[in-house]
Amino acid sequence: MAVNSVLGGMRVSQEYVGFHISYFEILLVTKHNTHLGNLLEYLAKELAMDTSIAHFWDKYIQKSISYGVSQRVARWYVKHVEAYIEAHKSIRLLQHTPEMLERYLMGIGRKPRFSDWQFIQVVEALYILFVFMLRSEWASRFNWDYWRQAAKELPNSHATQAKTQSAEDFRIAHDGRLNKDIMSLFPDVFDRLITEIRMRQYSIRTEQAYVAWVSRFISFCGDVHPENLDAQYITQFLEFLVIRKNVAINTQNQALNAIVFLYKQVFKREIIELNEYARAKKPRRLPVVLTRLEVNRLFESFSNDFYRMLANLMYGSGMRLMECVRLRVCDVDFDYAQIVVRASKGGKDRVVPLPKKIIAPLHKQLEVVTELHRGDLAVDYDGVYLPGALARKYPGAGKQLKWQYLFPASKLSADPRSKKIRRHHLHESVIQKAIRASGEKAAIHKRVTSHTLRHSFATHLLESGYDIRTVQELLGHADVSTTMIYTHVLNKPGISVNSPLDVL
Repeated sequence: MAVNSVLGGMRVSQEYVGFHISYFEILLVTKHNTHLGNLLEYLAKELAMDTSIAHFWDKYIQKSISYGVSQRVARWYVKHVEAYIEAHKSIRLLQHTPEMLERYLMGIGRKPRFSDWQFIQVVEALYILFVFMLRSEWASRFNWDYWRQAAKELPNSHATQAKTQSAEDFRIAHDGRLNKDIMSLFPDVFDRLITEIRMRQYSIRTEQAYVAWVSRFISFCGDVHPENLDAQYITQFLEFLVIRKNVAINTQNQALNAIVFLYKQVFKREIIELNEYARAKKPRRLPVVLTRLEVNRLFESFSNDFYRMLANLMYGSGMRLMECVRLRVCDVDFDYAQIVVRASKGGKDRVVPLPKKIIAPLHKQLEVVTELHRGDLAVDYDGVYLPGALARKYPGAGKQLKWQYLFPASKLSADPRSKKIRRHHLHESVIQKAIRASGEKAAIHKRVTSHTLRHSFATHLLESGYDIRTVQELLGHADVSTTMIYTHVLNKPGISVNSPLDVL
């Protein structure tokens, strides 16, 4: 007869573990669940149970602590595992499959009350259970890292969401990240600044940078209203950045651009002295490019197929990192083997090639997105984020499969402003970390980033004989001079040059 014992408020059958418990081992659990001591003692005496459930949990807690979990948090790990076991009463743990675990994590991910750190805690708890305790044959191959990393929620200030905020909402949301006192002291300045930026359809990254620089400028000038300041203060601030802070040339020019925009567009003042201010000359930097052999080594070093697919896609299409993670289902055309990149840098659309080698993995990813979306529709789900005009024109589009992100986050999250439940795209830091780790594992002694794959894409196309205009169009460069930098990487500035040393 299977005997059930109550542990931590959850019913756990001895069939789940497959061991026998002794009376003395049962009493061990009371140090973790003291309120159950009397009940466990009664069950042990009356039913004469002979299993080792308590010993199992003791070993689990010890393993969690050795893994780096504090003893206090380890008890929460036990509760997470108990909840998982309760959800699969009729199946022995040793008979569980990765598909069962994925379905469970998908279900947990649809609970908006779970913050990203709590979801990660659930994943870690189950990781310890299957990898260290049960040592399931499939556990080492399961994509644990994806479920941990993909749970990271997009912050309010993230470029995907922040554009939907009003000027006042944007200012309030950035109080903690920037200078709370300054932004609260002159709210009219920042509201007008953000409004002028959005009227010109500048990118959200530019908006965030300009707001940050204006805040620093006002703070430097002693919290004086910026409209009452003259060119002398501006010059002193820029000199402070260069001489005292030793900022990069691009940073110096960005600060100057932000302040010029503030006075010219917001305060409608032309400061003549700024026209004479010597702008720092931007240095010409050559991009880091991997050889074809290094690209192969990088791909072979990825810890799992999902990250490898994302890296393959960026190298094979030349897309930027944010363009890749923001792809939607409708952007991929399998029949024409092409991808439409929407609203990229400068607000332009363009078409890039879809590598044939990743068509099969992308079909598999599409199946995952379809299953995930089907489950989302069954719960209180408000649809994926859509740009303002599109959301107003097609109110129900956010719940259609074609508009879902191709690389979604592993959990739903509640928008703190609208309170709507959405599934956003994968956070870009997930693939950034994976590429960096793979570069180190492959022993590539170059700075390997997601943009390195884009540089390598352009360079390898030119090496294969494609003309510079074609590469310019694929990369989405407005000026061919930007693309010309790759001819210098090739050491072919118009003609091929051989070193005189090689002909001696």
